[in-house]
Amino acid sequence: MSFELTEDQIAIRDMALSFARDELAPNAVEWDQKKHFPVDTLRAAGELGMGGIYVSEDHGGSALSRFDAVVIFEALSQGCPTIASYISIHNMVAGMVDNFGNDEQKAHWLPKLCTMEWLASYCLTEANAGSDAAALRTRAVRDGDSYILNGAKQFISGAGSSDLYLVMARTGEDGPGGISAFLVPKDTPGLSFGANEHKMGWNAQPTRAVILEDARIPASTLLGQEGMGFKFAMKGLDGGRINIAACSIGGAQAALDKALTYMSERKAFGQTLDRFQALQFRIADMATELEAARTFVHRAASALDAKSKDATRLCAMAKRFATDTGFEVANNALQLFGGYGYLADYGVEKIVRDLRVHQILEGTNEIMRLIVSRSEIGRMA
Repeated sequence: MSFELTEDQIAIRDMALSFARDELAPNAVEWDQKKHFPVDTLRAAGELGMGGIYVSEDHGGSALSRFDAVVIFEALSQGCPTIASYISIHNMVAGMVDNFGNDEQKAHWLPKLCTMEWLASYCLTEANAGSDAAALRTRAVRDGDSYILNGAKQFISGAGSSDLYLVMARTGEDGPGGISAFLVPKDTPGLSFGANEHKMGWNAQPTRAVILEDARIPASTLLGQEGMGFKFAMKGLDGGRINIAACSIGGAQAALDKALTYMSERKAFGQTLDRFQALQFRIADMATELEAARTFVHRAASALDAKSKDATRLCAMAKRFATDTGFEVANNALQLFGGYGYLADYGVEKIVRDLRVHQILEGTNEIMRLIVSRSEIGRMA
């Protein structure tokens, strides 16, 4: 792999940075405070090709690589990690429809998902099946030309606002082999939503339970074959993990940049803060750790593009490392502001709150360690 971006990748990054600077950053704090989900801004992102980043051109996608995607998500997160992360989740669903859907499903859903005229949510987690996702209880029962779904999904980003829900439900025996994936439209009778959760961060995107009560959907909404849902979900999460890792890097970079600006202006003991050697050392460590995380995420994205047998392991490693690093860098940036960092005015405390959840979602970092350790133990067996 090359450590330099190509001219095309630089152009893609600069486009995403421009969108982040002009459309996301000026509104990020207000959206957070008002719990406003900026659907019009998302659709503007869709017009730039960000709704189907790695969807094929045949159905309106941008047909970019996973490497291109992490470059985009890092750039978007410098404007607002919350909105960038939702765009990542939307893309995970669109990518799964493109990879695993049939011609009719692709033709129906993808054109409007790619423009973000229709928004999408990923529904795997349940109240009692988070890290142990294979223990999910939502069930789909075949009834003629339909399936009837019953159950509830928890912590679903975009729920209530999204138009399409990719729902993992049990059609067979216990364990991963009995899980299937379904494309559930928002207007499905029997589909409802819980209250918008009160959260530490990510306030600019709604998080609700998705409730299915005798929700009848056509059999044609089954994605792939029965029993393939868990496999699809895990493949989708490989990409989702490096996307969220990139979002952590972008958010942390924004926090570091804010701190550098503040330190060049704030004086103490007769000189600006950036003249103090102890603080210079801290800046050096923060920048170094971010660069290491960025390189790791690029490595994992390249492995995913190459369909390497190590891709899942590397994606888990990169997600763990980059989300831990991103949070620590953002938290250290807040410290460099002193008391001002604790105020909403500078936007740093919002970044810290937003990045904290990245260590939990798309598989907790403890689960990432489990994936990596099992791979290492298996390699020596």
